[in-house]
Amino acid sequence: MKDRFVVSIDLGGTNTKIALVDSAFSIQQKISFSTKNFFSHRDILISEIVKNVTMLLQQHAMTSRHLKGVGIGVPGLVNFKKGSVYYLPNVPRWKDTPLRSILERKLQCRVFVDNDVNLMALAESRLGAAKGFKNVLCVTLGTGVGGGLILDGRLFRGSSFCAGEFGHMPISVGGKRCGCGGKGCLETYVGNKVILNQARRKLRKKGITLEALSELARKGNKAALEVYKDFAEKIGIALSGVTNLLNPEIIVVGGGLSFAGEFIFKTMKQTIQDRSMPVQAKAVSIKHARLGNDAGLIGAALLVYEQR
Repeated sequence: MKDRFVVSIDLGGTNTKIALVDSAFSIQQKISFSTKNFFSHRDILISEIVKNVTMLLQQHAMTSRHLKGVGIGVPGLVNFKKGSVYYLPNVPRWKDTPLRSILERKLQCRVFVDNDVNLMALAESRLGAAKGFKNVLCVTLGTGVGGGLILDGRLFRGSSFCAGEFGHMPISVGGKRCGCGGKGCLETYVGNKVILNQARRKLRKKGITLEALSELARKGNKAALEVYKDFAEKIGIALSGVTNLLNPEIIVVGGGLSFAGEFIFKTMKQTIQDRSMPVQAKAVSIKHARLGNDAGLIGAALLVYEQR
């Protein structure tokens, strides 16, 4: 049994998911809790993670000695080499957190820490929509906008391990202040809250949800379709810049907003074709992420297994 399992952790700004994953990257069991309930202090959130990992192992009559390791993805900037978190834009009080050393001390096993969208990119490139491709951009569209890069078949982290921050590309000279500290970032124009605010204004419905917006779009509601078209054009313009810069073979799009489906994919694809340079535009395809909400957990397991 030893070394046949990994505990994967996906720390999100809304919920934290923890799973027991086997060597075939099949999730044996998954549990979750609300991250927001533990925003008051970083150490309380870490203790809750440790408590849930321990509980998960106990349910399978296991201890950390049975694990190959623990992989954890977090929604922010990570020093992969040190296993430390620079900061998390949407989770307070996590600046300069030595997460790997804390968890290794508490769990008594090897721990690997990376950005959550890096782990999604790893999973989609090995087992999902981008399997077989060497140069891949993965993008998540949700509360925030994230990105992960696979270049020449390997996860590309950059000189400070912080590459791929697609949502924090400035698209305005001035622009709104972003949670990252910058101004005019893509994320400030296309996140969940922005889309819902636009929908409320256009539809004059205060309590509208993304699900209701998608339903209206499916029924051909002009205002709902305009909201999605504006959103998809902004994403498409940003993706055009990345397409010109990196010349990827495939762009994989996931996250909650991606489930709007053809309302956004058609416009994104057309914008990339119209705004990218012809050679790069011809080379790239756009696909919906295949692994869904489990991509980060599967990627965390892959991260552990790919370490030497």
